[in-house]
Amino acid sequence: MDLGLRDRTYIITGASRGLGFATAKVLADEGARLVISSRNEESITRAAKQLGDQVVGIPVDNADPESAERLAATAIAKWGSLHGALISVGGPRPGTALDTDEEDWRAAFDSVFLGGLRIARAVARAGSDGTSIAFVLSSSVKSPIPGLAISNGLRPGLAMVAKTLADELGPNGVRVNGLLPGRIATDRLKELDGKGGDPEAARRASEKTIPLRRYGSPEEFGRVAAFVLSPVASYISGAMIPIDGGVLRTL
Repeated sequence: MDLGLRDRTYIITGASRGLGFATAKVLADEGARLVISSRNEESITRAAKQLGDQVVGIPVDNADPESAERLAATAIAKWGSLHGALISVGGPRPGTALDTDEEDWRAAFDSVFLGGLRIARAVARAGSDGTSIAFVLSSSVKSPIPGLAISNGLRPGLAMVAKTLADELGPNGVRVNGLLPGRIATDRLKELDGKGGDPEAARRASEKTIPLRRYGSPEEFGRVAAFVLSPVASYISGAMIPIDGGVLRTL
């Protein structure tokens, strides 16, 4: 299927590795033009080179209030148009609701919540007809994940902001959706699995709870994200789409 992505322009944050990079690769392979970002200049420059000539990488921190406008302005200056964004950010620090520091909550709110909202607003203002915005959230939107209290607190709120933006921006032809990854085999998940000292045992135990009995790959996530961002998904908006192998037990 042709996703209709050729010569369309997208911003991908958190794109130096993991889910962001996997999505950027699918989009680039489909002929899209990209502005990709992460906090580390060396890693985002390396990622941009891997993805090809139609990709520019810039180091920005989503928590920086100026980052959103810088990303949108770069897309317009480089490619002349903007058609959407995948808004992804590294997961907040693990911990329980009882033991996480207030400073960790504030830092995560600035990067995950406010940073994501700023980018969505900037893309909506600068975007062309048929703009599509997708937030990378988590299965914690619908069911809490043990040991990830901050994510459990922020992701559901951001999901409702995404739903609200879908209502507010829909009359302008802008679509907004949320993606809910479950156990996807990224470096972040490897880190979490290693907390107990035996990452392979943790993985085997987790896989038993997944109907497909395996972790997903970043590429599997990237294909779904690219579809949601593409014109082919032109009548999908305000949706929260699980990419979790069936692990969520909620509707």
